[in-house]
Amino acid sequence: MCNRARMAGEPETLLERFSADWLIEKPRDNRFNPKELYPKSRAYVVRAEGAKRGLDVMAWDVTAGQAPWPMTNVRNLKLPQWRGLAEQPENRCLIPLTEFCEWTPDTHDVGGGRPVKGEMWFKVTDQPIMAIAGFWREIAGTRYFAMVTYDANELVAPIHPKAMITILAPDDQDRWLTGSYQDVLDLQRPYPADQMEVRGPVFPTRKPASPRIHS
Repeated sequence: MCNRARMAGEPETLLERFSADWLIEKPRDNRFNPKELYPKSRAYVVRAEGAKRGLDVMAWDVTAGQAPWPMTNVRNLKLPQWRGLAEQPENRCLIPLTEFCEWTPDTHDVGGGRPVKGEMWFKVTDQPIMAIAGFWREIAGTRYFAMVTYDANELVAPIHPKAMITILAPDDQDRWLTGSYQDVLDLQRPYPADQMEVRGPVFPTRKPASPRIHS
């Protein structure tokens, strides 16, 4: 499932896109790179604080490193530990992305060395910045989030049949942030495949082998 994503563009675009304001001071440290999102890295997250909707920065691992591996994605919202978050609107959030990655199921011979899997990058054609359904919580003064997943649609399934992240339509984003627990369950569904496109495979860490020149 998705453990790699991107958010191209500036935070000011997000403030306009989600009718939000900063909930924290804008990050200015060089280690923060929201354009390339990996497990445990930090990302822009839209959440509510009282009646105010704003932009925050959180780490991508809702267990805060307390599990054997980063918990970046959550699917079974009926489990007690996730239902407790799902039932509380104040613990829901939106994760803005411009594209997300799934790796090819098969490996490819590219350049030299051992075969590698390729990156397939998905985006939503009707939302240049898509909103992913998520949950967050604070542990020891730091905020952490996870993305919500569900069954893969027809575009994602050939690459990753197990699941895909839950992309919300613009009209469903307020409902996700403020609705009931049943609203959350109803919105946990695949995004229409005909409103998405994919590119790849790409191999950013490999260079194709140079053609041989025969004398």
